[in-house]
Order: sequence, then structure tokens, then C-alpha cells
Amino acid sequence: MKAVIQYFYSLFDRKFALTGFKVAVVVGTILFAINHGWALLNDQMNRGRWISAGLTYIVPYLVNVHGQYISRLTSRNRYN
Repeated sequence: MKAVIQYFYSLFDRKFALTGFKVAVVVGTILFAINHGWALLNDQMNRGRWISAGLTYIVPYLVNVHGQYISRLTSRNRYN
């Protein structure tokens, strides 16, 4: 449980946030275009699609920060 709480705090850590944000914008935009581009261009975006589109950006952020967090945790444990 301690690891989950520490990961939650890392989501708001400035050391991780900038890289996570950049990855979320790039990867999220690509995924948005693939998954929702047609609906956006054809004016078929409804509430459910917009929620899904938001998750399209949030998930890459969460995954990137998790990777950074685990990498830092592993490197700390390696040298202790």
C-alpha cells in the first residue's frame, strides 16, 4: 500500500510532471486522432466520446510517471 501512496504523490511531483505532460500531449494526440478523429471531423463527438478523449490524454501521463517513478525507485535500491 505504501508504494501506491508514493506513486500517487509522484503524479504531482514536478520532477516527473513535465516529462509526463509532454508524453501525454504527443501520445494522447496521436491516440485521439486514431480513435476520435473521424467523429470530431464529422461532428459526432458526444459526452461519452469526450470522456474517452480525456482518458486518451490521462493514461499516457499515468504510465509515463509510473515508469519514471519505478526507474528512480529501482536506481535508489540498486545503490543502497
